[in-house]
Amino acid sequence: MTQQAAAPEVRRVDDRHRYEILVDGERAGLTAYRDRDDRRVFFHTEVDDAYAGQGLAGILIERALADVRASGLRIVPVCPYVAKFLKKHEEFADITDPVTPEVLQWLDARPGR
Repeated sequence: MTQQAAAPEVRRVDDRHRYEILVDGERAGLTAYRDRDDRRVFFHTEVDDAYAGQGLAGILIERALADVRASGLRIVPVCPYVAKFLKKHEEFADITDPVTPEVLQWLDARPGR
C-alpha cells in the first residue's frame, strides 16, 4: 500500500511579504506581495520545477486571495499569473483593483522587490 501525500499547505509569511505553498513540509512555491494602504499588490509567483504541473500555483493563489478577502484588503494583480487567475475566477472581482502606473512606480521604488 502506498502512502498518499499530504494536501498542500498554504501559509502567509508576513516578514517575507509572501505566501508559500508547502508539499510534505517542503516549500514548493510562493507568491510575493507588498501592502499599500488597504491593497495587497501581488508582483511575482513561482513554483519550483520539481512541483510543476500539479496545479499548485492555482491552489496557492486561490488561498492567498481568500486570505486577502478575510483580511479586509483589496487585490492589485501586477503578477501576470495572478491577473490570469483573476480572469477565470470572478468571485474575487469585487476586491480587485486595476494595475495603474502609480502602483507600478510605487512598487518599483520598494526595496527588496
